[in-house]
Amino acid sequence: MTGPLVSVVMPVYNAEEFLAEALESVFAQDYDPIEVIVVNDGSEDRSGEIARSFPGVRYFEQENQGASTARNHAIRRARGEYLAFVDADDIQLPTRLAIQVGYLIEHPDVACTLGRQRWIEEPPGAVRDPVFGDLDGIPLVSIVVRRSVFVELGELRPEYSADSEFLIRLRGAGHRFVVLPEVVLLRRYHGRNVFAGRGPGIMPPMYLKAKLDRERARRQGRQ
Repeated sequence: MTGPLVSVVMPVYNAEEFLAEALESVFAQDYDPIEVIVVNDGSEDRSGEIARSFPGVRYFEQENQGASTARNHAIRRARGEYLAFVDADDIQLPTRLAIQVGYLIEHPDVACTLGRQRWIEEPPGAVRDPVFGDLDGIPLVSIVVRRSVFVELGELRPEYSADSEFLIRLRGAGHRFVVLPEVVLLRRYHGRNVFAGRGPGIMPPMYLKAKLDRERARRQGRQ
């Protein structure tokens, strides 16, 4: 599939064990054109060397400030019409961008898409999403969003669960996001994941919408 340029945004921190496979899966996408922006978030291993070994990578570095700050760093340098988030330890299925960007092209009223995940190794303690039944819920790192919407809403906020907070702001601004039925990535649990196996406390995307709808109704009731 061909379409507008997609900027693939990857923060990296001490990911030498999985980074090459993660990048190979990005470059194996059956969508074109893409640009791959890697921001090394102060890694102390060979992550920078591995990322720079891929000729198609636009590589940048920063002191260790966390994944959200690294994504913001990458997005400020992005040139694509769409932004796709990826993690340095996951494997993207080759159809991911074609599915998610294709949906956005066909549905101009939708600002953002998310997909489903399948685990390479299942995280202990993970629970199934009560809406979709997926283990550990819908992966927020599967976000593909129109860059114009991201610019409108402002950068990710570098606190815990910044992706969820971004979706809340997106809904609050009147934009739509859609969870697609297709599996778009293989998640890897290795014990150092920031968000894997979180248990029932993290709000899945469909409940973000319900929460916002309730808050909107309460505000209207007070007027």
